[in-house]
Amino acid sequence: MPGRARVRRTVAGAVAACGLAVGAIALARRTRHSTERALPATRVVTRNAQLAAVGARSTATYAAHRARLARTPAAERASLEAAYQLRTAGQVADALGNMKGALMKIGQMASYLDDGLPEPVRVALASLQQDAPPMSPELSAQVVRAELGRDPEEAFAQWDPVPIAAASIGQVHRAVTHGGVAVAVKVQYPGVDDAIRADLVNTDLLFRILGTMFPGLDPAPLVAELRERLTEELDYRAEAENQRFFADAYRGHPFIHVPAVVDECSTARVLTTEFAHGARFAEVEGWSQAERDRAAEAIYRFVFRSIYQLHAFNGDPHPGNYLFRPGGQVTFLDFGLVKRYAADEVALFESLIRKFVVEGDVPAFRRLMEAHDVLRPEPSISHDDVAGYFGHFYELVLEDRVFTVEPEYSSETVRMYFDPNGRYAHVARAANVPPAFVITQRINLGLTAVLGRLRATANFRRIAEELWPFVGGPPSTPMGEAEAAWLARRPADR
Repeated sequence: MPGRARVRRTVAGAVAACGLAVGAIALARRTRHSTERALPATRVVTRNAQLAAVGARSTATYAAHRARLARTPAAERASLEAAYQLRTAGQVADALGNMKGALMKIGQMASYLDDGLPEPVRVALASLQQDAPPMSPELSAQVVRAELGRDPEEAFAQWDPVPIAAASIGQVHRAVTHGGVAVAVKVQYPGVDDAIRADLVNTDLLFRILGTMFPGLDPAPLVAELRERLTEELDYRAEAENQRFFADAYRGHPFIHVPAVVDECSTARVLTTEFAHGARFAEVEGWSQAERDRAAEAIYRFVFRSIYQLHAFNGDPHPGNYLFRPGGQVTFLDFGLVKRYAADEVALFESLIRKFVVEGDVPAFRRLMEAHDVLRPEPSISHDDVAGYFGHFYELVLEDRVFTVEPEYSSETVRMYFDPNGRYAHVARAANVPPAFVITQRINLGLTAVLGRLRATANFRRIAEELWPFVGGPPSTPMGEAEAAWLARRPADR
């Protein structure tokens, strides 16, 4: 437990430091970036003032808290610290939720990636997953009118002005088309494109600072990939194309569902899709373990079938993007941040798995990692170090056995990347994140976090062998049998 507490302090300290730095970064760099100069001046100043205010409030609050803590008897300090964490986390979550944009997406990611975060911080940030503050009905109607040429009450047979979900880029309204189809209409926040671009300027330097903290990390491809993916997410026409791609690929699937796009009611800032029903993730966490296992298997199969068979995947796998029904039925939402993989990138993933997992050839695995700039050559790192560090990430599929993904395993996965005092910290410092791995690592961390919260139990090795193209194993579960039957019925061109 002392080690876990130390990591919690390290993570919490890093989050606080980043939060304090962002405001200063924004103000210092405002006049030096052509990207920001292209934005409306008043909006940039307001945006940066918001960031600076969050940092200033955090600084003042923290100083007062430390002074008060020093005067508090030791027996009472734990409760005082918990109250401070809750209050501060709530303030940050509230600020990010109202600001929208890329910083809010970072808050969403932090909320589910690591159970090692102090609980008040994680709980407060979790509110960003699906309950972000919405825009007014008037603003939403204004966007619909500008995009579809009619008021929402005219564009749709029925329109609910109260949103059913609100997130970092837009909010979702329930409606019915004139053809009688129930739909979900995602409306982009006015000005969010400016906010994203301003945030990405700040995030650029933030990741460069992280690059100096973790010497093995080359920040350039990380920043470039995130900038490209997040900028692409602003255009709902690209998201519609992504969603059509996945909906077609999984049409008729026995337990994976992707809502269809309603093209005539979709534009660059309005996306209309068929309405989907299902339970939210928080409700599923209270279902029986058998139901949670089926839901986890569906998510696992969707992730890796998409990567290995479709060479694409949704890069934003957080709990707010799933709807669940009993029997392992999962609807996947939000395809704004999709990564398309080149054939040689997927071939590299397969080669690494083959060498490490199937053949157990750690030296060959290491040579591949070094040749593709995933691991910097470092003589002080032994083959045993490589096996120990990367073996953790492959642990689900290393052996033909039933494996339970505990929350502690998910937390340890995140700490393996960021704990400067961990057993394999010297390996983590030598690791790099080239472009093909940026979104992939985000997918892996997000998937592991979701499986951990479900305490998913399965023989993941056998399921993976069904999905690995170089193995093509037989169905290993009832869901695998249902999927194999679906595959056999699909037309050859799909």
